[in-house]
Amino acid sequence: MPPVIRRDVPLAPLTTFELGGPARFFAQVATSEDVVWALRWAGEQNLSVFVLGGGSNLVVGDAGFPGLVLQLVARGIEFRSQGNHVLLEAQAAEPWDDVVAAAVARDLAGIECLSGIPGTAGATPIQNVGAYGQEAADTLRSLRVLDRRTLEVRELPAVECGFGYRDSIFRRDPGRVIVLSASFALRPGAQPVIAYRELANALAGTARPSLSGVREAVLDLRRKKSMLYDPQDSNRRSAGSFFTNPMVGVDQAAALVAQALGEHLVQSAEEVPQYPLPDGRVKLAAGWLVERAGVKRGLRMGPVGVSSQHALALVHHGGGCTADLIRLAVHVRDSVALRFGITLQPEPVFLGVAWPGLQQTD
Repeated sequence: MPPVIRRDVPLAPLTTFELGGPARFFAQVATSEDVVWALRWAGEQNLSVFVLGGGSNLVVGDAGFPGLVLQLVARGIEFRSQGNHVLLEAQAAEPWDDVVAAAVARDLAGIECLSGIPGTAGATPIQNVGAYGQEAADTLRSLRVLDRRTLEVRELPAVECGFGYRDSIFRRDPGRVIVLSASFALRPGAQPVIAYRELANALAGTARPSLSGVREAVLDLRRKKSMLYDPQDSNRRSAGSFFTNPMVGVDQAAALVAQALGEHLVQSAEEVPQYPLPDGRVKLAAGWLVERAGVKRGLRMGPVGVSSQHALALVHHGGGCTADLIRLAVHVRDSVALRFGITLQPEPVFLGVAWPGLQQTD
């Protein structure tokens, strides 16, 4: 039987912000055949199609979405040996943290620092999620995808995904494919690579950190920043970091340091977080910029605000609308631009939202 097409389905409960209007049409799809049927149906109705993952990186407009929203529901994790690696294949709807937990439980290294990140396995490569020195692209071997143009299922190697910092071909061309499953090449029995200073500090005194020890340390760090879902946490309605860390040229990075010193924001150049990149650019810390621009943790603008635990997390406190969130986001962005001449770029996907500087999905 084909999937059931429902009308006027609220999207707010399906997002971590709990904001936004309804989908005009909505369907849950379990197989590639279901997806093909739904895409053909949408084509006959001349409707745009949006694929919903876990809703943890999504801002939905107050008017909702006038097309068809597809929610993949197939779950499952499989393991198979391949040379010196073990391939972990996760179905698209599998919760990402369950994937990490399964890998760590089998002593498979490569994604342990991505513990606690919300969302689904299928959405993880789309944004090339990363945290504490690891990215999805580090271990992704391939994706099983449905080509939205040909309606054929095929294997897409990681090298063809165009991965960048919080970026991929899927973000640049969202109408290209639908991810059905993701395969990661993990290292059995390998030691974790502790590449992030904050994580290394958390593990100080542990001679040989285990994968499970690293996972617990990451979960603890995220918990302290309100980056783990807790129904009792006032910061829970969030999409995590709302802005990405900006990457700038060496001259602009040097100018930022000079400004910070001149305005007595720091006592030494080393206090300005900067991370040299292989391409010659410098990655800056967006959270540092936000707070030094005068946007403090705990700021409230009506029903929305900045997390009390993390300067990059914007929070819906309840009773608000997406327009409130956008006003807050623009305020944060413009505060940084006015103070430092650096324009922060948002991390979430925007569905049915018009905001200057953003590509709208409609």
